[in-house]
Amino acid sequence: MTAIVECVPNFSDGRRPEVVEALTHALESSGNAVVLGTHRDPDHNRSVITFVASPDQVVDAAVTVVRVAADLIDLRAHRGEHPRIGATDVLPFIPVSEVSMPECVAIAHEAGRRIATELGIPAYFYESAAMRSDRVRLENVRQRGFEDLRQHIETDEARRPDVGQPLLHPSAGAIAIGARPFLIAFNVNLHTSDITIARKIAHAVRERDGGLPFLKALGFELQSRRMVQVSMNLTNYEVTGMAAAFAAVKKAAEQLGVEIAGVEIVGLVPKAALDRTAEYFPLLENFSESLVLENQIRARQRTA
Repeated sequence: MTAIVECVPNFSDGRRPEVVEALTHALESSGNAVVLGTHRDPDHNRSVITFVASPDQVVDAAVTVVRVAADLIDLRAHRGEHPRIGATDVLPFIPVSEVSMPECVAIAHEAGRRIATELGIPAYFYESAAMRSDRVRLENVRQRGFEDLRQHIETDEARRPDVGQPLLHPSAGAIAIGARPFLIAFNVNLHTSDITIARKIAHAVRERDGGLPFLKALGFELQSRRMVQVSMNLTNYEVTGMAAAFAAVKKAAEQLGVEIAGVEIVGLVPKAALDRTAEYFPLLENFSESLVLENQIRARQRTA
């Protein structure tokens, strides 16, 4: 593949490994995609699969995996820390090689139309694919999640989807589809079980409350580990990277008398975003070279 689009669907199930295996198998057997990595989080009850495909095949692959997720995941029975509106909650398309952002916008819109028409799942567009200025930010699309959207999608004009009927799929909900640059999902775990501390730190470091630019953050409980987490999305790592985000969280944690337990990267990360000399690097949990995007693409090309 010379022209490459990355797609990073987030699914609302992180507790059943067989579901992630089925989703991965659906992509790998479609013949249209190459899976680069998976991440499953039982506390968030959320999984992330990273795959790449050519621009003319990526929509087929995306629709295939969204269809399987709709069959396997029922949001009416879903409980987890992470907010969500759909079985496939978000479906972002990212230009990697010889593909422009406008092309990814067109891909996102095509995927949305097909998912709404073929699967009966209403779609909202965000980031560069947004059709409305108030939907550029993903959090504005998601708002209070599936249950709240189910109550208002038919009656509130502001909550109506960009494509599809103003009616949630009974079990699969809705989907947010985007076109965006690389996003780094970077989490810092804290040596405390007090969720108010994680939320205070998230408030202190995120952009919307006066913190670092291009940084989104929430505080979550990790019940299986008896600790809490500051979960961050870095939407422009060239401006605010992992080193700056970690330093801000560490400073806020020290002011609250809390120590850092470890950090993690969810999904893949571009080589240029990884600073091996930074303070956060020795604290990375389960790090391997397979988390580097370019390494994964190179490995797949060698075996193709």
